[in-house]
Amino acid sequence: MASAFHPSASTRERMIDEARALFAERGFYGVSIAQIAAELGLTKQALLHHFGTKERLYGLVLEQIAEQLISLQPRPNSASKAGKDAEVADLGPAQQLQDWLTAMISDTPLRVERSRLLMREILDNQVRAEHVGSWYLKPFLDEFTALLRRVPSWSCAPDAQLQACLLQLLGAVNYHAVSGPTVRGIFGAEAAYQMNAVFARQMRQMVQAVLDAGPVIDQ
Repeated sequence: MASAFHPSASTRERMIDEARALFAERGFYGVSIAQIAAELGLTKQALLHHFGTKERLYGLVLEQIAEQLISLQPRPNSASKAGKDAEVADLGPAQQLQDWLTAMISDTPLRVERSRLLMREILDNQVRAEHVGSWYLKPFLDEFTALLRRVPSWSCAPDAQLQACLLQLLGAVNYHAVSGPTVRGIFGAEAAYQMNAVFARQMRQMVQAVLDAGPVIDQ
């Protein structure tokens, strides 16, 4: 089922939220514009009036996700350098990467839809990839890659190695986010809870190990 409306959200945001829930649950190809409209209590024509095409609506969902992920990046407030802002300003890129990924982990319990949709985007995008006009996740991926390049041991790494590292780290975060029901079923609720509690610490250790090792050098 799609998520419930949030009274404080604008009509357009609510439409995007409902579409996001359905896309996450069924994938791009598994939900029609008519089904999204029905979930919203609208006609297909009314929904198309707002967004034009299903592809455009899906793009707005991905754009929303990219903005959310960018917003989790620890960064100083330009208006104030005191307190936490000063602490963030003093963080090196390696620490910022660890904090950013940990923030994604902390943010996922309320946003499992986001991770589920990102996983579906990778799996379901084989056909559409050749025809996509805009890659809405690119700004987020570019920022993440730029931060990784600021780590001294990665500053001269080829783009391909930076991107491979990025996929490795983000893949761990998103796989963890969507694995809850299966992990609970296999190991039980208590074991799943304990694994979830230590995952963020292990993620920090993994990030540090990857950064310390540096890019793979071809022999």
